[in-house]
Amino acid sequence: MAKEIKNENAEAVVEAVSKTEQFFEKNGKTLSIICVAVVVACAAVFCWHKFVHQPKVAEAQGQMAYAEENFRNGDYELALNGDGNVLGFVQILDEYGTKAGKSVKFYAGVCELQLGNYESAIKYLQAYNGKDAILAARAQACIGDAYVGLEDYKKALKYVDLAMKKDDVAQKAIEYKAMAYINLGDTTNWLNTLKVGVERFPEVEYFYSNLISYYNNNGNTEDLMKFADEMLAKNPLPIFRFVKGFVFQNQKKYDEAIEEYKKCIEQDPNYTGAYRNL
Repeated sequence: MAKEIKNENAEAVVEAVSKTEQFFEKNGKTLSIICVAVVVACAAVFCWHKFVHQPKVAEAQGQMAYAEENFRNGDYELALNGDGNVLGFVQILDEYGTKAGKSVKFYAGVCELQLGNYESAIKYLQAYNGKDAILAARAQACIGDAYVGLEDYKKALKYVDLAMKKDDVAQKAIEYKAMAYINLGDTTNWLNTLKVGVERFPEVEYFYSNLISYYNNNGNTEDLMKFADEMLAKNPLPIFRFVKGFVFQNQKKYDEAIEEYKKCIEQDPNYTGAYRNL
């Protein structure tokens, strides 16, 4: 029985080998052509990558370096459009696409934003699809800023909410959100957004100065004093000493006011408001 099985297996192997030989005899020329075609295609891809693509990438990156330098210097018009000698981000995109990196679209969008061309800024920033999470969040924040510029505050809120999730850009995103709410006439959410900003970024003037102005303009001296005390615990800037002195002065508590003004001057000898109120 075992011998019969072995014989059957041997016959099957011989038959398979025979069929394979027949296949190669029949299709050998076609297979050879295919193999040659694959080798030629691989060689062509290699040559294109080495002698065409890589030089273009290097050339694009060289142009990108000049544009980025102008961007860092705050010369957004030159960074965007170039000057005839060096290319701007727009020309780099036209000539090289994203060979210098997908960030070229982000930079072009920010330049347009800084130049007040909000719709063009949105177009470039929405086209940015790089893998850099921080740049992606910044793009969302900048789109929100552009919609603020276009006075489309509801769309601005949509984008800044996305950006607020990243600490690297959250400060600006919260500022844009506050701007959107105040322009929509939503004082409650404006105040809540400012408070979020103060909680996360107590050192940023935009948040605390707007809260101080709001409490002061509305005569909320109790809230203003409480806010000043809370801020002194987090961020002991002289302005909060000045605010306390100002509140005490309005309450005719002159000794307490003088003490706060003096503490303010100790922290900042150039704080003219404290000298003026003493």
